[in-house]
Amino acid sequence: MPIATEGSIVAGIDGSRSARTAALWAAGAASRRGVPLRLVHVYAVPLAKVPSVLPPAETIRAGFAGLGEEWVSQVREAVLARFPGLVVETAVREWSAVPALVQESTRATMLVLGSRGLGGFTGPLIGSTAVALAKHGHCPIVVVRGAWRDEDRIVVGTDGSPASEGALGFGFDEANSRNAGLTVVRTWSDLSDRVEDDERKSIEEQVAPWRDKYPEVPVEVVLRQGRPVRALLELGKRAGLLVVGCRGRGGFEGMLLGSTSQALIAHAECPVAVIRPAVPSDDPFEAR
Repeated sequence: MPIATEGSIVAGIDGSRSARTAALWAAGAASRRGVPLRLVHVYAVPLAKVPSVLPPAETIRAGFAGLGEEWVSQVREAVLARFPGLVVETAVREWSAVPALVQESTRATMLVLGSRGLGGFTGPLIGSTAVALAKHGHCPIVVVRGAWRDEDRIVVGTDGSPASEGALGFGFDEANSRNAGLTVVRTWSDLSDRVEDDERKSIEEQVAPWRDKYPEVPVEVVLRQGRPVRALLELGKRAGLLVVGCRGRGGFEGMLLGSTSQALIAHAECPVAVIRPAVPSDDPFEAR
């Protein structure tokens, strides 16, 4: 099958309205960055013996592939109607969804999915698929849900860890590409004023290099006492994107593998981006 262009943005397509919306979001991101958009549909043919009352396996396979081609073509037309100059690649792949998307992520700058699907790879996102992509993917994952407008503020959750450093970088870059403002959020559970002062000093030190790199991005630092999910969901009501790291320490630890990230994906009123650490060299889903 054709290999994706290096640096492209990949959008998963499964025939659902949610996937179409996600593809249009991804197209906007690709247009701003000047990179290709790749629309990918993944289907799997059951390996069990097909009962005699059903069509032969090859006929079923052709049907799945044909339907996938139709869905991808429809979304491509919708994307080009809104972004006529965008380079759009397409792929219909027979494989399991998770390893196929992980392989796609090896050449992508971003992997974009809808929050609800027709039972393909976007439908069970809050379950095993999301965990697997967070653990094995090679690029940021964006789940498009709720309302989104390019001019809205970007909100980044940070806890000072390397994972949240990646989230900050992604958030600053996204805000810069949209000419949008950025809100950086830190939460803590201790009631001490001294702890709040220490947290503010820490977050300002972490943000400082990014301010220097992106001097045109207006930055607001927000400290909240309490759980991170509550603060992020509240701020997400007025945001164009929520950005978090998938592993860290303190308030944002284990984001995509725990209840916090699942709550954001399930309840946020805007798209959610999850930034993951580098994949180890012995990853079982390496591209093949």
